[in-house]
Amino acid sequence: MELVHQGKVRDVYADGDELILVASDRVSVFDVVLPTPIPDKGKLLTRLSLWWFEQLSDIVPNHVVSATDVPERFAGRAVRVKRLDMLPLEAIARGYLTGSGLADYRKTGEVSGIVLPAGLTEASRLEAPLYTPSTKAAVGEHDEAIDFHRTVELLGEERAEQVRDLTLSVYHRGAEIALERGIVIADTKLEFGLDGDRVTLADEVLTSDSSRFWDASLWREGERQASFDKQNVRDWAKSTGWDLTGSAPEIPAEVVDHTRSKYVEAYERLTGLTWE
Repeated sequence: MELVHQGKVRDVYADGDELILVASDRVSVFDVVLPTPIPDKGKLLTRLSLWWFEQLSDIVPNHVVSATDVPERFAGRAVRVKRLDMLPLEAIARGYLTGSGLADYRKTGEVSGIVLPAGLTEASRLEAPLYTPSTKAAVGEHDEAIDFHRTVELLGEERAEQVRDLTLSVYHRGAEIALERGIVIADTKLEFGLDGDRVTLADEVLTSDSSRFWDASLWREGERQASFDKQNVRDWAKSTGWDLTGSAPEIPAEVVDHTRSKYVEAYERLTGLTWE
């Protein structure tokens, strides 16, 4: 096999006409890969993605060929997938206002060119989920929010509308299932590619890395939320004095352990399965 791409947290190998997508234990925040891994993270995210692909299969096809026909050294953290012509954007859906969306709203009253009502705050639930795409950044660079007009320029009107509608459909289904299990999906990032002319869901889906998961029983508008994702790593990173660019400090053991425990809890709550 040939290593054809190394992303922030995933490695992609070519194997004949197919690809092997390997989820590492690396963790990135603010588009910077941190030096300390989160044990079992790659396996947890791989299993959770596979579970979600099944829940979403009637909405959109996915790139999975096999979760078992992979090299032994990658067992549990790799998936054999179709080669796709990847679309040049991150497809983001937001059901709640937080993160960069909240920052943009506070500056302009808009998110990705969408005007929102006045008076919204941290963790406000939006009247309807928003489609707020961004560019795809290289390792060490930052994604940039774009509006729908820009996605039309990138994809053409029909394809842009299709990707928007699929993104929101995936979010609606995922948010509904998660809420039944006590988890709010505040927002999520998806990637799509073309299998021939068919838009296909790729990479990971509705995981603790690609989404913000909150404890539904503790949700309070105007407050920071109890999360099941890497938000505590983001919070720790901000508290260190690190400038959030360039070489990052090691993550303390207690932050690593807490993050792993939250990834496990999210997996178990969502799937109903026990992590072994």
